[in-house]
Amino acid sequence: MIIYLLSIIIPIVVIVLEKIDNNIGEMVDSIIARIYLVLGNTKAAKNKLIKIVEKNPNSYTGHKILGYIYEKEGGQRKAVDEYAQAIRINPKDYETYYKVANLLTDLDKKDEAINTLTTLLNKNPEYTEATIALGDLLIEKEDYKEAVNIYTEALKYNPTSFDLNYNLGIVYTMLNDFPNAKVCYEKAAELNSLVYNTKYSLAEIALIYKELDEAEQYFLQITEDEELCADAYLELAKIYIIKNDKDRAIQYANVAIQENPKKIVEKIKNDVTFAIIIAKLSIPFNLEVDEDENKKQKLTRKEIKAKEHLEEMVEITKKIGYGDVMPQKKEFKSYGDDFGKDFRNQKERE
Repeated sequence: MIIYLLSIIIPIVVIVLEKIDNNIGEMVDSIIARIYLVLGNTKAAKNKLIKIVEKNPNSYTGHKILGYIYEKEGGQRKAVDEYAQAIRINPKDYETYYKVANLLTDLDKKDEAINTLTTLLNKNPEYTEATIALGDLLIEKEDYKEAVNIYTEALKYNPTSFDLNYNLGIVYTMLNDFPNAKVCYEKAAELNSLVYNTKYSLAEIALIYKELDEAEQYFLQITEDEELCADAYLELAKIYIIKNDKDRAIQYANVAIQENPKKIVEKIKNDVTFAIIIAKLSIPFNLEVDEDENKKQKLTRKEIKAKEHLEEMVEITKKIGYGDVMPQKKEFKSYGDDFGKDFRNQKERE
């Protein structure tokens, strides 16, 4: 009987001890690899980690640190492969999911990145950074309706996120859903009053609906921003041309030119609004862009895209009367993308 029990117990003990020994050995090797990394000996660290994962393909730590090394070396494809193994072993490693998505984006594998981020958000819908990354990819693909869905879902978990409200405003802008865009921008402005592009968007939306005084108040605030002040002064000049106050318009236009000569003069020459005052503007002879002007740009591609879209819509709606615009504002949800198309068609007819 005793021999029988020992024949069962001894093999179990041996297996457990072997497993403990293997785990201890792997732990020691991982620590050594980390020490090599701290000392700057990446090659030795990598060799140690490769041996770990060859011996134990299910080594989460081995794959993750190896992925980190490949990423730092610029081996993005290898890093993705190692991080993918780490995720396979530990599906709750949401940070590594996010890293994989960013690496896939860098590798121009946008669809794979979208799939990875979608999977991540299905597992952890409160991951705001993943939502924003996915939203950026969808905006780049011009899949604005899907972007609305993912931002709206994310706001259920984090309604006071500036980034989520602001980005949803950008998406609604690109859909020509300006009333909803305005709601999002206003919320974003409440959460962070120092992001002036939010106010610029609100000002442009006010111009679309001929709300000149509201637009003016926003633009006056925006003149405090280094990057947007030139555009703000130019928009103020437009407002005063509409108000038939040419002297104020000339003053604001000249300040805009001083802030960014090349950009603003080009805008003025391409905009018939300024035809009645252009002869009185102080346009410099040298319009070369200096280094300081180049340093001012902080807006992202999606922000610039939305800003230019709003400016275009202001131009399109310029010759449309107040009475024609306001019904569009009130019944906007039923118009959707047709809002911008209707205005473009009218402009073409003119």
